[in-house]
Amino acid sequence: MTDLTEIKAAARKAAFARRKVAFDTRVPGAAGRLSEVLAGYRGVPLSGYMPIRTEIDPVSAMAEAAAYGLVGVPVIQAAGKPLKFSRWTPEGPLKDGPFGAKVPEVDDYFDPEILIVPLVAFDANGGRLGYGGGFYDRTLEGLRGKRATMAIGFAFDAQEAQDLPLEPTDQPLDMVVTESRVLTF
Repeated sequence: MTDLTEIKAAARKAAFARRKVAFDTRVPGAAGRLSEVLAGYRGVPLSGYMPIRTEIDPVSAMAEAAAYGLVGVPVIQAAGKPLKFSRWTPEGPLKDGPFGAKVPEVDDYFDPEILIVPLVAFDANGGRLGYGGGFYDRTLEGLRGKRATMAIGFAFDAQEAQDLPLEPTDQPLDMVVTESRVLTF
């Protein structure tokens, strides 16, 4: 195990603890600011995510966006592979996917131009600490190699951290939306 691996594990542990407290004390309407941001991109194909564990919930903002354009959710293909994004609708049937996240029953893949990205921690420069599988980093690198792709981190304020242990392969966020503010990078 490398020093960076240990540092990342410690950073994740601390961030998960902060996120749990924020989740346990959350107030309704946490996705309101995300809805406001997405309203400026109506009709642009985007991907959200189905929240697991203590992640902040973007589903109401995704449902609003779906009234104006294509919305999808990530589907894990295999370890070490980029994500694919399958069309999602608020009323569409879902099934269990990897790691407990729900995915559409029927695959209808597309490439989004905006990704709402879950995270464990973020910093004031657009750095993101995820779960450690590298799925979003690989995916964003591939999508950004084809065309401009915006990554919007969605998190509780409490998930902000300083001095995140980042690597050259970590893809930066273009924006972070929390329950109270919007940071752009």
